[in-house]
Amino acid sequence: MLKNVLSILGFAIAFLINILVPQVAEGVKIKSYAIGPFNIDDNEGYRLVLLGLIAYYVGTAIYHRVKKSSRFKVKKFEEGAYFRFAAGIVLGVWDLLGTKFLVLPQPFFPGPAIIADAFLSDGAFIWSNTLYSLRLFLSGFVIGVIVGVATGVLIGWYPKFRYWVSPILSVSGVIPAVAWMPFALTFFPTSFTAATFLIAVCSWFPVATMTADGVQSTPKAQFELAKTFGASQFYQIFHVAVPHAMPQIFTGIMTAAAFSFTTLVMAEMMGQPGGLGYYINTSKVWSAYNKVFAAIIVMAILFSLILGVTKVIQNYVLRYKKGIVR
Repeated sequence: MLKNVLSILGFAIAFLINILVPQVAEGVKIKSYAIGPFNIDDNEGYRLVLLGLIAYYVGTAIYHRVKKSSRFKVKKFEEGAYFRFAAGIVLGVWDLLGTKFLVLPQPFFPGPAIIADAFLSDGAFIWSNTLYSLRLFLSGFVIGVIVGVATGVLIGWYPKFRYWVSPILSVSGVIPAVAWMPFALTFFPTSFTAATFLIAVCSWFPVATMTADGVQSTPKAQFELAKTFGASQFYQIFHVAVPHAMPQIFTGIMTAAAFSFTTLVMAEMMGQPGGLGYYINTSKVWSAYNKVFAAIIVMAILFSLILGVTKVIQNYVLRYKKGIVR
């Protein structure tokens, strides 16, 4: 019970700080925006975020109690209570130093209410750039994963293919994807397809490497057993080797997701007509660092969602290994 209270206490303190502490520093413009029938200013937008976090953690705690979740899930939720409390306190202190008293150097470290202004004033533009980033990421990532799995299976199964392709994989894997940018812009007709290629390349390497390791590490006894029952080579590959390699494949996919997202942002900063990286670049030019912080927050949320979806798919595919693979 105490940990459930701690989960929301920090955010509640930050909420009270924003309401009760007056604006001491001059020169801070708190803007107001008409959103539907409501007028919401920057402070109110920030408070709504805090209330949303409080509601989410209260709802999660109630859900676990009503549904009588497993002890593991409850413990996992409660273990984050101290961090959530600290995060709320940090937001409260940040509000004081970045907005109320304006102690932090400006405009580089705006307070949370000023960052909320970016979402209120530029929400539609942030959303369109987020969708652009997601589309670009998925285009390159999906291609990279598919080609990576296919390459890994071929390397792991066929010695001749391993002989010719493994050196190429080893050499290209250590080269940062953005180093291929000049060539990609030359060979591909648009900056979008060039960036898709770069993301696919940096996804391909970890997935191919881990898939190959997984296929090669399949116990020979499993193949012998399959042969005993008359299994064809195709069956041995896709019903024995690939299922055995699945944990390694998903490890490669998780690693590829991180590399791909980094490449995505760098590619958007180097010539894309949209995306969160592009949004950061344009905001930085105008010293709108509250918008830079807003884009970083969206990136963190987006990448967390991507990893979360990948984890859900992994848990479903590897459901037969529940309790073995974490």
